[in-house]
Amino acid sequence: MTILNDYNLVSKLYGSVARGDIHSQSDIDIILPTPVSSTRVELALYIEGRTIYQRRITQATPNHTPTAHLFLDPLHHQCISLPLMPLRSLESEFYKFGGLISLNDLLRGTRVPGCNKRLMLIQPTNQGHNESPIQGYEPEVAKIIGIQLALVQQRVRVLTRREEIGRTGMLLSHDLHEGEVFEEVLKRLADTNPLVKRHIRRKK
Repeated sequence: MTILNDYNLVSKLYGSVARGDIHSQSDIDIILPTPVSSTRVELALYIEGRTIYQRRITQATPNHTPTAHLFLDPLHHQCISLPLMPLRSLESEFYKFGGLISLNDLLRGTRVPGCNKRLMLIQPTNQGHNESPIQGYEPEVAKIIGIQLALVQQRVRVLTRREEIGRTGMLLSHDLHEGEVFEEVLKRLADTNPLVKRHIRRKK
């Protein structure tokens, strides 16, 4: 995060590190919440000597914004994500659902409530954290985290379905080759994928 902020690329940390329920296999997930040139991000990492092991574009559903991912380790535990178009309101709150903090929060040792993929609400305490179920308490969870109830209900539906029938895949998951630029690849993919193209047209 420090690297990106040093280059005026405002970033935030989300997930277990933001909530405080970390363990040895916890991912480090960083999001740039507003679209910026992917080349700027990659250049900042290159200048600081960081290696990008994989670059990928994903889009979960036709209604989701295509997102660029930069993986900074071979096992994909460290990832920088940046939307390739402006996020919708619910999409922005998706990151807050899992716990979202700024660089200053991180430096101060601040932790925030958020939900994990096991549909548990994590609430930090001075001694660690408390866990409680989300299902059946969606309005309370939305109030605690400070997000729309509709998002909590949506995440419960998605994660429950994933638990019951397994991961159903994504609309788009495309790995980039050396020398390719995210924004150019997205335009090319839109030419061959009408669902991706439709989303881009709606954003214009």
